[in-house]
Amino acid sequence: MSSPFHSYESFLVNNVSTISTLESSLRSVTWILPGRFKDAELASEALSALLNVMSMYHDTLLSKIMQSDPKYKPLLPSSSHTRYTKAWSEKSFTYKWAARALELIRFVELLVEMGLRRKTSLKARWRGIVFIEMIKAFLRFTLLRITRRPLISPPIPEREFDPAALPEFSDTSSSPTLAPSSPPSSLPSTPEHLRNNHAPLPPHSLLTLPPPTQSPIPVEDYLLPKALTTSSVRTPTSLVRTLKNPKDWAAEVIYILRPLVYASMLASDRKTNRPLLVALMLEFLSRNIRRVPSSSSQLERAEYASRDRDILWYLLRGSIWKTWSRPKLESFADRTANIPLVGLFSALVKDWIPLIDDYYYYTAP
Repeated sequence: MSSPFHSYESFLVNNVSTISTLESSLRSVTWILPGRFKDAELASEALSALLNVMSMYHDTLLSKIMQSDPKYKPLLPSSSHTRYTKAWSEKSFTYKWAARALELIRFVELLVEMGLRRKTSLKARWRGIVFIEMIKAFLRFTLLRITRRPLISPPIPEREFDPAALPEFSDTSSSPTLAPSSPPSSLPSTPEHLRNNHAPLPPHSLLTLPPPTQSPIPVEDYLLPKALTTSSVRTPTSLVRTLKNPKDWAAEVIYILRPLVYASMLASDRKTNRPLLVALMLEFLSRNIRRVPSSSSQLERAEYASRDRDILWYLLRGSIWKTWSRPKLESFADRTANIPLVGLFSALVKDWIPLIDDYYYYTAP
């Protein structure tokens, strides 16, 4: 008798395209649920957390299926991020589970805060937030100790294959993580008497196009995507250089401690600008003392670019949000409320503004 997990895995393999479409559709619904009924934001976040957790489980399972199929060849090579995170997950058991735990906390942290807001006092709610940030900082330091390299976000591989390209399994009772025991039989060939045995007519000179005088695609543009780069020939774990001098280590430690310091200060002081100013100071200090990656370190450069873009989230935090960003968003929503199509976006903005006011993890660093 098959176990429930075995049955679900078989169901996933046989309906992977449908499940993927359903996940995308439900994820879109979570954006429009807030403000529609009482506790709609709680239902939206619960659905979003469930979808994220299930997607991570599905990605893990589908990745095993792809690796078990000897005939599967990806159309495009894996990205540097996937190669790097996958290599560390396979190399270190501790890295794999610390990275997964960090992602799981990221998926459910806002849901936990919503539950604390409804069931506990304000002081207990902020204690819970600080405790979550302490766990996240511990997990990040664990990843930093293992890799001795700057942290990459997200720390687990992302899905980079088309679910429709999965191999088909004729025997659903067998384990979906293993390749089928016997290859599917080939299609029968066309009988000789049904084949077209007529010789084709030679092409007429008036019906054929003259040969092009110049190639429509330059040779360099055709060969460049097929050329190997320095990242392509490196071992996956060396795609990011190790931290060598104390300044590099200090930059990464400050970046990891920044969310914990910000949440701890907010727990005791939510009326002044000190938490926001200290967080901004740590953000720019980490940015200014971190090393400059070489031009060939594409993964590290992409990670630092993502960190720089995340600074824009400070527009939705603290006094910057209350005195500058929120009044502008409210004014925009009021002016465009009656404009077709744009009014739909304005309604969504009005529904989301109270959530940014009430919940820390909507805009947390």
